[in-house]
Amino acid sequence: MSNNAAAYRQDQVFFLRLAIAVSILVILAFAQWALRGYANYATAPIAVHIHGITMLAWLGLFVTQNYLAGNGNLAMHRKLGWTGVGLAIFMLFIGTYITLESLALHRVPPIFTPPYFLLLGPVHLIYFAIVIGFAIALRRRTEWHRRLMLLATVLVMEPAFGRLIPPPVLMSPAGAWIEGALQAAVLGIAMLHDRRVRGAVHPALWWGVATIFLCVLTVDQLSHTQPVVAYAQALTAGG
Repeated sequence: MSNNAAAYRQDQVFFLRLAIAVSILVILAFAQWALRGYANYATAPIAVHIHGITMLAWLGLFVTQNYLAGNGNLAMHRKLGWTGVGLAIFMLFIGTYITLESLALHRVPPIFTPPYFLLLGPVHLIYFAIVIGFAIALRRRTEWHRRLMLLATVLVMEPAFGRLIPPPVLMSPAGAWIEGALQAAVLGIAMLHDRRVRGAVHPALWWGVATIFLCVLTVDQLSHTQPVVAYAQALTAGG
């Protein structure tokens, strides 16, 4: 086996394992949140359950796609990939709907202001969709494609990390940046892999870290603008 072939195989194995680890982390984050009494999923609106099932479907697809790529079943990988596009579009829709419904029903966690909460999910989903678009455009460039798909998944892990950070820390001015740092740490694991296997960090991961913090900055800055504040107030007032 050539050095390039060996590096490619190591890439396949690594990204499958990382996809599994990421999925387990997300599931455990939400499970411990409920076990600690911070959420009662049994009384949540039906749309919340649909949203949760959709996220689980994305994680399942993320693991499956890495498995198929690693085992050379590229035909099925491509077919499921287009299914993933439809799922990503639905995630953008249902995630935004949940945000608006939560504001209207006064189900916003007290650690967030309504304007901030209004942007938190939708902005992450918009960045998620943009990264998915780049990943599709670069789907024939495997190293870019798999790292961009990892980034897209990390972007929608924000709610999971929010449930792992102690509320007082999350409520602090640095809370969102700490959350972003944890998201970037997932890419950091891939960076360490790149250093070991490729000898250098792939540029997609550097762009990924920048994207994560740009997303945090976008939410923070836009949440203070008058149109966002006014719209959040109208939603919470039932207007």
